[in-house]
Amino acid sequence: MGRRALIDQDELRRLVRQGLSNAELAARFGVSESGILQAKRAAGLSKPMLDHSRAIPWKLDRSHSQSGPATNLRNLSSVAQGRAIPSEKLNTALRWADRLVADGLDVAYEPDRGFHEIPAVPGRSLVETVLAAARRTLEPARDQDPA
Repeated sequence: MGRRALIDQDELRRLVRQGLSNAELAARFGVSESGILQAKRAAGLSKPMLDHSRAIPWKLDRSHSQSGPATNLRNLSSVAQGRAIPSEKLNTALRWADRLVADGLDVAYEPDRGFHEIPAVPGRSLVETVLAAARRTLEPARDQDPA
């Protein structure tokens, strides 16, 4: 096992503020890009990872991971966790979820079939739950908007 490289966190912060890429930082400190990512995490310089397991509680087949429902659920989950996403993506996800909720529908997932719409079970709708969480996060921001 190799010796753990020492990366001065103050120097790392300074160089990150200057805009050096991970590759440039790795070369500068003599470590891999993975080592830089670990050092950035340790120094509090990286965004926390989002957890979408509540919004997408299934193990998705790779072919379904970028589908409309998966993308919309991930985007709503991101917003619910405080991450800003482009307004076009947010509006698409909100329209999709609003339509399903208004029509009394939810989504289900099967690896061989992909996502499909099903009747929602009152009080247990995944889409309704994820949508409500996103809206709770959005409401304070909209309340402060002078428009």
